[in-house]
Amino acid sequence: MLPVHVTVAAIIEHNNRFLMVEERTSRGEIVFNQPAGHLESDESLVNAIIREVKEETGLAFKPNQLVGTYTLNPATNNQYYQRFCFTGDVEQPLELAPEDDDIIAAHWMTIDDILAVVPQHRTGLIVQCLKDYLKGQRYSLNSLLCSQDELALQRDGINFLKQLQTK
Repeated sequence: MLPVHVTVAAIIEHNNRFLMVEERTSRGEIVFNQPAGHLESDESLVNAIIREVKEETGLAFKPNQLVGTYTLNPATNNQYYQRFCFTGDVEQPLELAPEDDDIIAAHWMTIDDILAVVPQHRTGLIVQCLKDYLKGQRYSLNSLLCSQDELALQRDGINFLKQLQTK
């Protein structure tokens, strides 16, 4: 089994600009990324992206759709990643106040600005997610299931299947 890093990212647009963060990696490099991060234990994907956007930008994010799911198998760093990219809305989009110490700044960037810093992109998924977003690719958040009770989930499924059989 592969050790896969499950990550979340957000595409947030305001006035034809996209929210990006400038951050320092563990190796000390300065890179750009969408607000993004790793899924934590006992956390849903939706709660993870809400938390990450708050930590990295200071904004309250309300995800409303999934843009896509992306697998790097492996990435250029020989690690394995599964990224879930969301889009949604934020309150007061001009007041950026990152809370995470690794975040240097949060920026509203045009597509030209984003392309100008491609050599500093943390991942190639930045432009792929942006492309899919701009093409209108969207999926319902209902397609994401998070449960901390596998047996209850199974019982619900069994009850549903039994109801179908009685019809």
